[in-house]
Amino acid sequence: MNSDQPTLRRRDALRLFSLPVASAACAASSLSAPAAWAQTLQATSKLPRIVSVSGATTEIVYALGAEKQLVGTDTTSLFPAAALHTPKVGYMRQLSAEGLLSLKPDAVIGTTEAGPTVVMDQVRSAGVKVELVEADHSWAEVQRKVAAVGRATSRIREATALQARLDAQWVEVLAMVARKTGRKPRAIFILSHSASPQVAGDKTAAHAMLGYAGLTNAFTGPGNSNSFSGYRPMTAEALVTAAPDLIVTTTQGIEASGGIDKFWSRPGLELTPAYKRRSLVVLDALYLIGFGPRLPQAVNELHRVAFKAVA
Repeated sequence: MNSDQPTLRRRDALRLFSLPVASAACAASSLSAPAAWAQTLQATSKLPRIVSVSGATTEIVYALGAEKQLVGTDTTSLFPAAALHTPKVGYMRQLSAEGLLSLKPDAVIGTTEAGPTVVMDQVRSAGVKVELVEADHSWAEVQRKVAAVGRATSRIREATALQARLDAQWVEVLAMVARKTGRKPRAIFILSHSASPQVAGDKTAAHAMLGYAGLTNAFTGPGNSNSFSGYRPMTAEALVTAAPDLIVTTTQGIEASGGIDKFWSRPGLELTPAYKRRSLVVLDALYLIGFGPRLPQAVNELHRVAFKAVA
């Protein structure tokens, strides 16, 4: 996608933040369209300028209607589509103080996965508020993100209302999953965004998502010789031993693999029960493991599609 032109428009708009305030003698009704837009931007400039270094917190900024305060985002900020046209500061784990400070933010928000730590310390030393939410792959993480964005954008009332709606959705989806009885399908999550695919163990967002959706991670559990934490390189031996009924992966991983057929051709997959049924669930990475405001929807979809795939 060529986003040069939309980006230029965004930057042009940001330059208007520095325009002098219109004279009080100029009535709003007499303003030309460009002048009225400039005045709107001047009013917005009094609110905190935000850089979001997490796809999830960026989603929340838009959900709160605070997108005009967003002066920059990281490369994981892919939703909504408008976020693609914001100035980018790089990947959230490989940020630079110069890139962040060049946007003159009042606050930088994200998760504890953002870094390096020395960069975040430099940004704090420059007088910028840095608020990083602990990422523990829980519903409480989503709640902390909503509260943090509400504080950073000075939209606490809107954040409180949003959280109430999301909490109701979360309760509903957990009840829906709980109504499913019988054996839980054995699933594995494959992260294949590069030439060396990895599988998810305990203490990962992917593991948490499998559990929320009523699935069992075939790489974890008491007495499981394959059990591990974090991510490990995918091997044919491990796949055979895990014997998953279902494979879960991302749309980005399928694209990086060269398509679904090439994804299935990876060594070891052909020996799994999932291969025999072609039981595969493919969802967008941010949607699936980003732990943002769409988490209830993602759990709902993963549950429905997964159980249909193994039926």
